[in-house]
Amino acid sequence: MNKIYNVRRFQKSDADEVSKLIIKTLRTTNIKDYSAEHIENHAKMFTPSGVIERAGSAHFYVICDNDSIIGCGSIAPYCEKEDESCLFTIFVLPEYQGMGVGRRIIEILETDEYFLRAKRIEVPASITACDFYKKLGYTYKNGIDVVDEQQIFHLEKFR
Repeated sequence: MNKIYNVRRFQKSDADEVSKLIIKTLRTTNIKDYSAEHIENHAKMFTPSGVIERAGSAHFYVICDNDSIIGCGSIAPYCEKEDESCLFTIFVLPEYQGMGVGRRIIEILETDEYFLRAKRIEVPASITACDFYKKLGYTYKNGIDVVDEQQIFHLEKFR
């Protein structure tokens, strides 16, 4: 990634833009691996109020190109454990995918205190993003390389 993008913590005023980013990404990128019904059911969780709720229990970051939010991601304790954390809500606008933005989001999350205190970090990965996380050192949890009932892979990294 040659361009330097600004990364900062999510603010409630970002909720509408982040909601649109996530829903656009689901409908444009994730639709390649999921049914339209699955995508629309998933999109319902990412209303602006849903984004604010998710951000309330995590360290949520946005990455910006000038004043526009182009990606997001969060990290939170896993099941309220001190030594385990989980990555969530990692999305990059389709037009910025493949440009290092997702990798930059993971780099930021991996410097967060929730990551640094954890011995194990889990990520619920979409079919679409599974290979991306594997390239960054995440492996199938307990070696299980099939999706669960929600069509999600569970990956993990140990520190």
